[in-house]
Amino acid sequence: MTELREIDIEEARRIATAKALQPGRVRGTEQIRFTRGGSERIEVIDWTAFATTVERRNLGIYESGGFMKLMRKH
Repeated sequence: MTELREIDIEEARRIATAKALQPGRVRGTEQIRFTRGGSERIEVIDWTAFATTVERRNLGIYESGGFMKLMRKH
């Protein structure tokens, strides 16, 4: 099993672009995630808003084998 490694927002953006993913937020919440779009529950947001939320909520973006996960930093 490949270990999770923390990546920066630019690397996350490159991976997301390659996988046709966009930054998104669950409507009415501060919960963010990567999305393909098309869900009424998740609104696509711009990368600046995504990065701001990651920083404000003290989240890290972690990657393993091309999969990304958002988790609170310790």
